[in-house]
Amino acid sequence: MSFCDDCFKGIKHEGTPEGRIEEIAGIECYIATPEGDYAKDAVVVFLTDIFGIQLVNAKLLADDFARHGLKVVAPNLFQDPAPMDAFGPGSTFNMQEWFGRNGPDFSEPRIRKVLAALKEQGVTKIGVTGFCYGARSGFNLAFENAITALAVSHPSLLQIPKDIETLKEKSNVPVLINSCTIDTQFPIESQQKTDELLGNGQYKAGYERTYWEGCTHGFAVRGDLSDPKVLAGKEGAFKATCNWFHKHLLGKN
Repeated sequence: MSFCDDCFKGIKHEGTPEGRIEEIAGIECYIATPEGDYAKDAVVVFLTDIFGIQLVNAKLLADDFARHGLKVVAPNLFQDPAPMDAFGPGSTFNMQEWFGRNGPDFSEPRIRKVLAALKEQGVTKIGVTGFCYGARSGFNLAFENAITALAVSHPSLLQIPKDIETLKEKSNVPVLINSCTIDTQFPIESQQKTDELLGNGQYKAGYERTYWEGCTHGFAVRGDLSDPKVLAGKEGAFKATCNWFHKHLLGKN
């Protein structure tokens, strides 16, 4: 498995996070909670890209989900999240060395601890939204039917068609994929193959893929919002994800 250059590029967004940091099962988490009444038995677990919950973009996005009635828990997945200066020119950040310390063998046990603790707290419906790195773990959880619904954006580290065939064979978790034009991790050919395997009602649990023309891998969380196409893609992927969880997590049309 490998990453692409766009996995560690992007724009830091402006804003002040409104959630809180709290430990769940000994794991640091960013928690965004809706105001007023909301479904206490349902939580969206936000699985980040390589920059983790230290990147303000992820916190702001979690806050946005909370404004739409979804409680969000975003675990710290890593020993050491990718540094912010990886965005900048001249960065010496070594992706492969980082992945050796922070691969799924490290992050996925942390995710599972958080999921188990949430269930002990009375949560019965768990949605997962995964971005880049985090999407891979979301698929692994879906293979095991350990979650209620999955929505990913520009997934990394998938093996196509193998992982899609595994999903089709083993899972009953509804899946949304937000995809884009320029994405070596989930290119057009992989998008089309996924549609071929899951589309037209073949995946009984439910499948949908959105496509955002003119966008690049990372657009849904690290895109340049001064670009109208990227802004439309980021907002469109967010809306599609909210709608997916409202339908498959909260039972709303």
